[in-house]
Amino acid sequence: MARKFLYIVATLIVLVLVAAFAYRLFGDRLIRAAMVPTAEFSPQAPVKIDAYADPAMWFSQPGKGADDPARWTPDGYQPTDAPAAEVFFIHPTSYLNRAAWNAPLDDQDANERAQLFIRGQASAFNGVGSVWAPRYRQATFGAFLTTQDNAAKALDLAYRDVLAAFDRFVAEIPADRPIILAGHSQGSLHLTHLLRDRIAGKPIARRIVAAYVVGWPISLSTDLAALGLPACAAPEQTGCILSWQSFGEPADPSQVTDTYDETIGFDGQPRRGSAFLCTNPLTGTANGTADAAANRGTLFQSADLKSATIAAGRVPARCDERGFLLIGPPPEGLDSYVLPGNNYHVFDYSLFWANIRADAERRMKAYRPQ
Repeated sequence: MARKFLYIVATLIVLVLVAAFAYRLFGDRLIRAAMVPTAEFSPQAPVKIDAYADPAMWFSQPGKGADDPARWTPDGYQPTDAPAAEVFFIHPTSYLNRAAWNAPLDDQDANERAQLFIRGQASAFNGVGSVWAPRYRQATFGAFLTTQDNAAKALDLAYRDVLAAFDRFVAEIPADRPIILAGHSQGSLHLTHLLRDRIAGKPIARRIVAAYVVGWPISLSTDLAALGLPACAAPEQTGCILSWQSFGEPADPSQVTDTYDETIGFDGQPRRGSAFLCTNPLTGTANGTADAAANRGTLFQSADLKSATIAAGRVPARCDERGFLLIGPPPEGLDSYVLPGNNYHVFDYSLFWANIRADAERRMKAYRPQ
């Protein structure tokens, strides 16, 4: 299993490097040709009403033990055996195949990548809660490279699975248990819709310790109000949202803004030019600035990819005017694995892994039942 994990890591690194190199040479057209499905979207039936009663539909869930990727920790950390909260985590895109618009639930490559992401991201929360991370028929990577109606249909199918998983999650956990919501990339996109549809204006909102909507933009003017929770303004605040998108400097976020500025917000208004919610994970505050000394630990893979270690004091962070999180010059050890524009999207969690863990613990201690 460990050797297989290393091969997955190596494959992901190669994919990132190849994509970045191809983009610099040939631009968006080649990437779209390589990644966007050419077939029409194929409608699929919703998952059965009791589908998520099956433990096999969860990558992470209480009781999975050593097979649970979310219970992994680097040396010096341990998952809690006395969870104070329940964590619902939506993994990012791991399906890279252009053969279909949505991942089959039994796609081995996508599932192995998803477990890798859960291991490096959701593990930040295992010090305070039990992590629940569902399988879902995620939209393929190419769905984010096109404005075709097929892409919207694929994302909607994926979101319906997420909703079904969340409803089962709520039904199974204790009725008074605090909840942490978290996601990354596609997972965070679905999380924004979940916040709007299942949390905003409902009694369950009082149970939310925090929502970590990482790696996906939240427009302050068109989206935030619809999500039902405010932005986290203080490190001990609860019932609030954290969000950031990491870029090294000099940063060129045009690949994000060029697409995002053509979309419509939750309030029906254009998002063009609107500022994003930017939480500094080193301070736990909106629009904060902190130098590298405040970083409790970045998650680094070892040179032989056999383990991961925590290194403190390596990466600073500050929010820019639009709401992107800037981390200064590329940190040594990660500089080769970035996306075009110095986009550290892949590392949104690992750059600040120990601070995210401490943030969740701090907010959990401050949480008071309502």
